[in-house]
Amino acid sequence: MSELAVRGTQTAVMISRCVRLSRRNVDALLTSLVLPVLLMLLFVYLFGGAIETGSAYVTYVVPGVLLLCAGFGAAGTAVSVTTDLTEGMIERLRTMDVGATSILAGHVVASVARNLVATTLVLAVAVAIGFRPAVAPLRWLAAAGLLVLFVLAVSWLSAAFGLLARTPEAANGYTFLVMFLPYPSSAFVPVETMPRWLRGFAEHQPVTPVIESLRGLLLDTPVGSAPVRALAWFLGILALGVVLSAVLFRRRVA
Repeated sequence: MSELAVRGTQTAVMISRCVRLSRRNVDALLTSLVLPVLLMLLFVYLFGGAIETGSAYVTYVVPGVLLLCAGFGAAGTAVSVTTDLTEGMIERLRTMDVGATSILAGHVVASVARNLVATTLVLAVAVAIGFRPAVAPLRWLAAAGLLVLFVLAVSWLSAAFGLLARTPEAANGYTFLVMFLPYPSSAFVPVETMPRWLRGFAEHQPVTPVIESLRGLLLDTPVGSAPVRALAWFLGILALGVVLSAVLFRRRVA
């Protein structure tokens, strides 16, 4: 069997392992699935009546909640990588000549799978409480593609955080920035309503162009240059995450 085929088989086995671990970790799985839904209901029914966005608040807030799902999933990726390190699992896998890419890809792909399930649940609840997205298939595909790319990039960066942390608790803390970014953005309130000093940050951080792209694609409104800026952020974060993961893996495992 060729080296490429061996690595592909190893990656498939690692993905299967991480998905099974996600299913067995019921507490973390419920948190990643239920908490985004609860936050959406909180914003819609508690704050929605006081926030003017020019449309039904549930319509405005759903794209931001979808990115919150990615943040929660990213925290799970970092914690699972650190847990494998601290419990000696990665060392055991390395003695069987399992490649670093296969090990980390298992965690990343499992994170993407968890986020797809959480996203589906959030969209189902959103439709039940009044969200009415556009029905053009190409726009749905473009929105799904952007969301998957964002989750993929953030998951690789979170894997690097997991390699950097010394304990699962620290790994969870390192991902706070990823979970926090949707709040100072256009996710829950229009950027124009923010103070000038905060508006500059909100307009030029990674999450805002993603949210504006998703909002435009799902609601069939103009997206402008938002998808291009979002893709630029994706590529930058993905490259950073992959390079950091490779460097940190060699240092920690060696």
